[in-house]
Amino acid sequence: MKKQKEPFAVVWKRHKYKYLMILPFFLVFTIFTLIPILVSVVLSFTSFNMVEAPSFEGLANYINLIVEDDIFLIAIKNTMLFALVTGPISYIMCFLFAWLINELPRIPRAIMTLVFYAPSISGNAYLVWKLIFSSDTYGWANAWLVKLGLVQERVLWFETAKYVMPILIVVQLWLSLGVSFLSFIAGLQNVDKSLYEAASVEGIRNRWQELWYITLPSMKPQLMFGAVMQITNSLSVSQISIDLVGFPSIDYAGHTILTHLHDFGNLRYELGYACTIAVVLFFIMVLCNILVQKLLRKLG
Repeated sequence: MKKQKEPFAVVWKRHKYKYLMILPFFLVFTIFTLIPILVSVVLSFTSFNMVEAPSFEGLANYINLIVEDDIFLIAIKNTMLFALVTGPISYIMCFLFAWLINELPRIPRAIMTLVFYAPSISGNAYLVWKLIFSSDTYGWANAWLVKLGLVQERVLWFETAKYVMPILIVVQLWLSLGVSFLSFIAGLQNVDKSLYEAASVEGIRNRWQELWYITLPSMKPQLMFGAVMQITNSLSVSQISIDLVGFPSIDYAGHTILTHLHDFGNLRYELGYACTIAVVLFFIMVLCNILVQKLLRKLG
């Protein structure tokens, strides 16, 4: 027999203090997340330059973006390539390092966690890569390659299109052990140790079976959170590209969707078109998150 829903008044009376506790978060989420998303969707159908009032353009911005904007197509290709490489690799790296570090004693575990987490909280520390791949003889990469006799002339790393994307991928992977890494460590710490003992009785014989049948299913919330963070980070790269290879990059080799958004929103002030780019990027992120979450639900 289907359970009848309780009236809202009854539910409110029973749980009103819980609703009041989450009210501040709900207000902050609405004001700073939900409303900007809705405003962006509305403005994406307009022509708006911050000087004149928005004028309704229908689907013109979306048509121009997909059909006529060749640079956006390059940005899509670069972003998808970047995300397909850095997203899965950084996600696996986060979990593997967290899994290995979790086996250490408490003090070494804390030290190693800080060492691996440090690059992601160190602000513009990634600019050290600009020194490593500097195109003059003071660049570390050029200096070592010349010293070892592997090249005769200095390599123009950031001025050669074929080197730009690999360098950005390496830098992003170096920065990738962030919040997802910490959430995985927290998830591993909270796995019920009695499950491993029970599993050994049931026939689990090695660490890989423990990982697949016990560890991963026990930390699905952390895995979901980590997936969302890694997808967001891999699809929203912009500042790293601008700081390292400049804007615009040579042959648009480092041009991403978010860089394209920066171009139209912060430089040209074509906010209607910029909102169109933002909406497309938002739905790409949502679609990727849905696909990844469906895959993670099959674990164990």
